[in-house]
Parts: sequence; structure tokens; C-alpha cells
Amino acid sequence: MTTRTLHVRNPRTGELDYQIQAAGPEEISATAQRLRAAQRGWTALPLAERGAALLRLADALVKFRTEITAALEIDTGRRRIAGLELDGAVASLRGWVAQAPTLLPEGWTQGRAMPHIRHAPQFVPYALTGVISPWNFPLTLSMIDTIPALLAGSAVIIKPSEVTPRFAAPMMAAIAEAGLEDILTFVQGDGATGAALIEAVDVICFTGSVATGRKVAAAAATKMIPAFLELGGKDPLIVTASADLEKATDAALRGSVLSTGQACQSIERIYVAAEIHDAFLKRLTEKAAAVRLNWPDISQGELGPIIFDKQAAILTAQIEDAKANGAAVLTGGTVENHGGGCWLLPTVLTNVSHQMKVMTEETFGPLLPVMPFATIDEALALANDTEYGLSAAVFAGTLEEAEAVAAGIEAGAVSLNDAALTGIFYEAEKHSFKLSGLGGSRMGPAGFQRFLRRKALIANTGAPAPLSAFAEDAS
Repeated sequence: MTTRTLHVRNPRTGELDYQIQAAGPEEISATAQRLRAAQRGWTALPLAERGAALLRLADALVKFRTEITAALEIDTGRRRIAGLELDGAVASLRGWVAQAPTLLPEGWTQGRAMPHIRHAPQFVPYALTGVISPWNFPLTLSMIDTIPALLAGSAVIIKPSEVTPRFAAPMMAAIAEAGLEDILTFVQGDGATGAALIEAVDVICFTGSVATGRKVAAAAATKMIPAFLELGGKDPLIVTASADLEKATDAALRGSVLSTGQACQSIERIYVAAEIHDAFLKRLTEKAAAVRLNWPDISQGELGPIIFDKQAAILTAQIEDAKANGAAVLTGGTVENHGGGCWLLPTVLTNVSHQMKVMTEETFGPLLPVMPFATIDEALALANDTEYGLSAAVFAGTLEEAEAVAAGIEAGAVSLNDAALTGIFYEAEKHSFKLSGLGGSRMGPAGFQRFLRRKALIANTGAPAPLSAFAEDAS
């Protein structure tokens, strides 16, 4: 069996200090067969027993917390968020188990047009789910689809990003501790491994770029299997004239810069009412200038490194394009090298327009372009001037005003009087608009239901109709 070695870069040092063996089609096929065999017993278990097994996995993650978070820390160059990822996975396991018994309808329903006929649902899980996760939140985005799929009765194969793969080894130790290695496993590799995974599964979940998402969707369509895709974003924030400047600038900065802006739901465009634009820009710039790198001490500061070095070139290109077209850089603006890693301080840009890449192309970094608007209609036109529709935000003086503005935004979720709430709150069902995704919501009850095919039982409580009832001369 031919294997390929992939070298992995440490984002804080720039060194290639780890390597993985990319799984090929034969290994993927063998793994899929093994999990399919075990899945028959897994799905036969009552929901309560599957839930109990997932609670054991939650306990195992707690037991292996040190090893998993240490690997995440190296993978991403940040410590606090590594811990939050682990804690979030544990909470997600326990939360899904607690709510699962209430998520599916039960019992018979009497027919409306034919009261003597009634119907009841049965739910059949997809036998094998594939999850292809990205590099920005390695654990969170590996588990966000995996947990409800397992609970529904599916077995799961996860392929993490080859950029941040180190956490998979301690995760497998935790999975083995919980006794779930026969229905949940990781495979390592790059795009070729992901393509082989799609060929082996019954449903595929992908989080990543639009370009790769199109390939995943096409491959899934060829196989006639569902594809649940969470893709890119270019999230806008609209700040109305009545907004509280302190709260609005706090939300704008955190929503844009948390995790070094390396999140799909990060705020990437800020539109501010002309009446308060200058005051907003001044306060935002002051707060952005106070942000600290977590270098050289990872336990200090708010801003980690750019995880994927190729992203640094994209950020530089957007900044240079904006400057060449008349934008002014008020803070940051230059990718810095510290210890071999790439770092970028929060970069506030003014005098921007939609002729600049920073306002139209996905950024995935701590850039904060600020643009004034004269009317709400203008703000909405600017916010909707994008091929993306993942999420958005509105900050206004009242919740009612924010809600009214949000009604005009073409996006799957809108944070009101805050920003990027979908990164921390997972209970609200939503769909991605435009090129930002495809398939059912991964949040809320639908996040569980989408891994189950619904079968209808249709029962006649009376006598079957004879053929003569449909005769041409029947009265």
C-alpha cells in the first residue's frame, strides 16, 4: 500500500516539525468497511445507550484534556482557545445527549383527507458519515457534525486538515478510552484523501472554502449522496446612528479579530452611519491599537499567529490593493515575523470602497475596513453586495431597530447588538445563503435530524378500497 508523507508547519516557529501519512483509497476503503460492520450494532442500540456511550466520550475528553489541548496549542499557536475548543466539545456531547430524546416526532397522526388512514414516522440513519474539517478550529469543526451523526446512529470518519492534524492522535486515545474506536475514527491526509473519503461514505460534511466546496458538492452529486457544506463568508456589520459607540466598537473589534480573524463568521466589512462614522472610527482604532500579540509568551495577549502561512500572502495582497486604491491604514497593516511565525496586528482601514479586494473577497484575518453610509437602504445594498451569505450583524440603539435592519440582509444568521454570535451560540437553526453553503442547518434540532432518513408508515384502519371504486362508471 503506497503512502505519502506530509510535513506539518508549526505556526509559531515556522518549522516543519511534524509529519503525517496520507491515507490512500485502499486504507479509506478498509476503514469504511470496518466501521460499516460495527455501525449495524451501534444503530441497533436504543438512543439512551448511544447517549451513554457519548457521555463516556465526554468523560474521556476531560481525561485527555492536557494531551488534546497541547496538540491544539501547537497546531493553532493559541492556548486559551485550545482549551475552549475542548470544553466546547465536552459541552456539545453532553448537550446533544440531553436534548436528543425530544428531537424526533413519535406516534401516529390521523389523515386529514382520509381519516381512516393514519401515518407514523420511522428514522433510519445514514450508515457512514464523512467529515472533512478545516484548520482554523480543528477540534470544534471536527466534532460539530460528528456528535449529532453518532447520536443518530451513524458511524463517522473524520479527515482533519493537513495544516492542523496533531490533535487527532490524542483524540484517538480518548475515543479508544470510551470504547468507540469501531464507529468513530480519524484518517489523515490532504485533498486526495478527502476525495477518497467521499467515495466511501453515505453522507459528507465539509467545512472550508467555496472552491473546494464546489468540488465536494460535485463529487457527492455524482454518488447521489447528501453534502452538507459550510463555506466561506464576507460578513458585514451595520452600525446605525443610534448605536452605543462603546458597545458597538467592542463588538466590532471582537467580531473581527477574535482567533486572529480566522473564522468563517468573522466580521470582514463594517458600515457605519455617517453621523457617527468619525467617532466610531476613532474609538475602534484606539481599541485595535491596544491589542497584544501572544508573542513571545503564549499565555499573554489576545492575538495568535496566522495559522496557515499561505493566508499571510492573501492578507498582504488585500492590504496592498486597498492602499493602491486610496485606502488609509490606521493600525497594523504589515505581516510581521516573530520567531519564524507570521503575525498581523488588527488592521483598521478607512477610505475603502467596493472596488477593493478587502471589501469583496474573503479575508480570513484581522482586517477591519470601515465605510460610512448615508441611509439604511444604502447600508443594506452594500451589505448584500457579495456572493456570500453566511452571517452578518447589526448594532443599533434598540433591539427593535436592529431587527428591522436585519430583515433586509441576505444572510443565514444575523447577530443583533453584537457580532459573530454564531461562533459561540449553536442553538439557532440557520441556512447559508448564496455561495456560503448547502444543505440543512448544523445548528438546532435540524443538526441531528439531517443524519436520519425519514420513513413513513401509512396504515389503513378500515377496509382497502376495491378496484371497482376507481371504475370509469363508478359514482
